[in-house]
Order: sequence, then structure tokens, then C-alpha cells
Amino acid sequence: MKGVIQAIFICPSAGEAMQPVSEVRAVPGRGLEGDRYFNQHGYYSDKPGDGRELTLIESEALDHLAQHSGIQIGPEQTRRNLVTRGVSLNSLVGKQFQIGEITVRGVRLCDPCSYLEGQTEGGVLKAMVDRGGLRVDILTGGMIRVGDDLILEV
Repeated sequence: MKGVIQAIFICPSAGEAMQPVSEVRAVPGRGLEGDRYFNQHGYYSDKPGDGRELTLIESEALDHLAQHSGIQIGPEQTRRNLVTRGVSLNSLVGKQFQIGEITVRGVRLCDPCSYLEGQTEGGVLKAMVDRGGLRVDILTGGMIRVGDDLILEV
């Protein structure tokens, strides 16, 4: 299974707009340099748990949302760090895989929340159930760049 990273987003504090970047350093146990969770300024930073270092969403999920519900939102509005194409993220729960230079482990699905619906429009929450993305932990650090491959390790 192989996909590609189409976009990377970070934001320094909870509630701020996500900012596109062409590359970012991933650090095990911390997240993405410059992101709210790396800096311990995210909404969930004070809540323990795995899968808070990095989040991914499929661009196909946004395509599906637009085609089947008529709702169009930009990838930055999902509040996810990486936008992928060509790989089923739901199938990566519990699996180890590569993103560019780094190795990660899929921890759990990243279900959409009421915050997303409040920032976009009604119906997003229901339309994105099981399509909200994937939460992962970073196992080995390094750089992630737009255009990097996402490859499932065999």
C-alpha cells in the first residue's frame, strides 16, 4: 500500500488557523515542531493518551464529503496535520508505516468533532463519520515533506 503526502499543516496554539508548510520535523513523543501539541498549547494537551502526536486525513474523504453531501471544506479546516492521497487510513490502525523519513504507528481513528462542525457547517459531523482521519504516534523522527510517500511496512 502506497500513498502520498499532499499537504502539511501546523498551528502554534489551539483555535488558531492551520498554516500550510512544505516541510516539518517530526519528533517522537512530541509531534511536529511548531505545532500546538508539540508546544503543549493544543486543546487536548492536558489530556493523556496515545495518538496525539500527528493526525492525518485522506483527500479522498474531502472529495467524498463534497460529492455526497455538497459540503466543501478545505483540508486546513479539518485541523489535521497531513493530507494524504492514495491510501486507506482506516486500514492503518495498529500498523507501523513510513512517511518520508519517519516511522509511525497508527493508533486510532480521528473521528470528527463538534468543533469541526462549529467551524464549518451543519452536517459535517455526520457526513465524516469513519472518514475523519487517523491519529498516529511517531516512532522515529525526521523530516516530512509535501510529496513524500506513505508506505505500509510489510
